[in-house]
Amino acid sequence: MTTLLALALIIYVAVMFAIGLWARGRIHDTEDYLVAGRRLGLWLAAPTLFATWFGAGTLLTATDEIRADGLVKAALDPFGAGLCLLLAGWFYAKPLWRMRLLTLPDYFGRRFGPRAEIVCSAIMVPGYFGWIAAQFVALAGILELFFGIPLGSAIALVAFVGMSYTLVGGMWSVTMTDCVQTGLLVLGLVLVAWNVLTTLGAGSAGAGWSRLLDETPPEMLDAVPTESMALFVGWLGVLAAGSLGNIPGQDLTQRFFAARSAGVAARACWVAGVAYLVIGSLPPLIGLAANLVAPDAGARSIIPLIAQLVLDPWLTLIFVLAVTSAVLSTIDSGILAPSSVLAQNLLPRLPGRRFSPLALNRAAVVGVTGGSLLLAYVGDDAYELLESAYEVGLVALVVPLTMGLHARRGGERAALASMLVATAVWLPHLALGWESFLGPVTVAWSVPPPTGLTCAGIGLVAYLAADRGEGPADADAGMTQRSGH
Repeated sequence: MTTLLALALIIYVAVMFAIGLWARGRIHDTEDYLVAGRRLGLWLAAPTLFATWFGAGTLLTATDEIRADGLVKAALDPFGAGLCLLLAGWFYAKPLWRMRLLTLPDYFGRRFGPRAEIVCSAIMVPGYFGWIAAQFVALAGILELFFGIPLGSAIALVAFVGMSYTLVGGMWSVTMTDCVQTGLLVLGLVLVAWNVLTTLGAGSAGAGWSRLLDETPPEMLDAVPTESMALFVGWLGVLAAGSLGNIPGQDLTQRFFAARSAGVAARACWVAGVAYLVIGSLPPLIGLAANLVAPDAGARSIIPLIAQLVLDPWLTLIFVLAVTSAVLSTIDSGILAPSSVLAQNLLPRLPGRRFSPLALNRAAVVGVTGGSLLLAYVGDDAYELLESAYEVGLVALVVPLTMGLHARRGGERAALASMLVATAVWLPHLALGWESFLGPVTVAWSVPPPTGLTCAGIGLVAYLAADRGEGPADADAGMTQRSGH
């Protein structure tokens, strides 16, 4: 069976490369490479938005956490990420799409000025390395489990495959492969969830569901902690990191920039958000059921292990392809996003030899993959990598983005103050591993303030304070730039 599974994976990867090569023929300029020529309809845009984060976070890392600690761990992913897509559709997709941007830092440049664009880019790019590294490690763990490939070698293999077909076709390649991969993912998850429930219920999915609810400790079924205000506020901080921290992300905005109209961009976010919350409920269900189906199993990569237990070999093959699909979808979007920012907003400002925009984008893809690969070898726990990657956007970027779009006040000084002050306060917390704001000082408080939300609040105060020194004319000029006049 291992040989058959390996053959199926090789064929699958070959098909993905073929799609990437086909997509390459549609690329004539940077707009084609980065935003698919702004030609995606709803049923191409929605699947690629859905696939943006539905990878190692939802399928593997968060599920392992939920199995250990209950549904409270679903705040980051899938609940936070699904809510983020809905919020993006309601408040951000239409106004940003109308500006016809290639990258989110382009918005900061138009609204606040070139220095804000550079600072935004410099803050945004490093956050992706931890996110991509988490995907590398998670998919490599699957290869180690099923094929016995050493983890280090598997990480390098995953990085090479993800980089290669992103390199070939850009956003067109990402979009077309996402559509294939999303279909496989949904099929694989439904198969595993159904078989887990029928296993629990001795052949009846309904009986399995009843047993799951009856035998799972009640506190494990609480998605929102209510035992204390401290736990609730901490949970709220994690939810905010997932739902708000992802909004000022190039991976998200790049996808709705690729839609063929502002209306399609918004509707695609809504469709993807609902799908994310519905389909994203299956991995937590499997994680909780794993405590009954395989109570003595290890703590890592529980979904693949459960799939081996409840699926026959042919269905296991489909499931492994589904997991591979989901994580590769997230990897290609994760690689393309910071590469786009590097190539469009940072590297062209450096002195020296000039490359064509397409060549610069492809070189950035290689560089981002290499940096993420290094972090995958030396990085922290996968869940912590994901959470810190999400928090960057919440802390530094969501305030100036939202204020710039929906308020008439605030120019370059306000945006710079918000980004720099919030980041400067947050970085020591990240380096020291403090889980609450000011760590040792507040840990004994009845309600320790969550780091990410508090730093974002400090950024808002800095924005408003700096705005007092900027006249209405400055804000009006920014609004004129925003509207594209």
